[in-house]
Amino acid sequence: MAKDQSLMVPGPLKRGGYVVRFSQSEDDVRAVQRLRHACFVEAAGRPAAPDGLDRDSFDMSCDHVLVEDATGRVLCSYRVQIFQTVEDLGESYSAQYYALDGLAGRAGSFLELGRFCVADDATDADILRLAWGMLARIVDLRNVSMMFGCSSFAGCDAGVYAQAFNLLAARHVSPLVAVKAAEVVQYAEFAGQVGDRAMAMGQVPTLLRTYLSMGGWVSDHAVIDREMNTLHVFTGLEIAAIPEARARALRAVAGG
Repeated sequence: MAKDQSLMVPGPLKRGGYVVRFSQSEDDVRAVQRLRHACFVEAAGRPAAPDGLDRDSFDMSCDHVLVEDATGRVLCSYRVQIFQTVEDLGESYSAQYYALDGLAGRAGSFLELGRFCVADDATDADILRLAWGMLARIVDLRNVSMMFGCSSFAGCDAGVYAQAFNLLAARHVSPLVAVKAAEVVQYAEFAGQVGDRAMAMGQVPTLLRTYLSMGGWVSDHAVIDREMNTLHVFTGLEIAAIPEARARALRAVAGG
């Protein structure tokens, strides 16, 4: 199979009392799944799982990254999977919802980033900085040319995010990803001027804002995911498009 089943794993990244590392055991994965349950199930008002874990079939084929404090508590986590060709992308999480054929023709590998979450009380900016620093390590180690994933807006009421969708349509849409899901919201349904750009950007999820600040782009529609109680948009980031100063800053963190 062309798709990598295991990731060449960078060593731990340590700074300011935090450690960023890859999961090494089933206990590590369960700790990640407990954090995800708090963020994606409990906080979203979805029915709790009996075991208090958020898990799916993709967990087995992904590598999981944890940000821990000095006590070993997991404050932030995400999962990653590397794909070598666009044909392999059919096995990605995102391919359930988006037609990805338009991504063909790229040199280098693809990295899918998923289930990115941070504990509610983890407010230190270094937590996210270190999480992205580890991603920079992975990107360089595995010759990644593009990162992608699904960025989620809470709830399924698209009207709440009309200003944000207008902003995305005006500045950040790429035609490379087509509709596949049964229930979608086209940004064109909310066509209009962005009345208050600051308010519109405030509606954009933190992860998506980070992608956009580095030159990322989105699909021209949001998928209504009733199981997760979210609206999510395909989000892509060409590594070559990251501003040079931002890339240097991320690599500086990664070198820590």
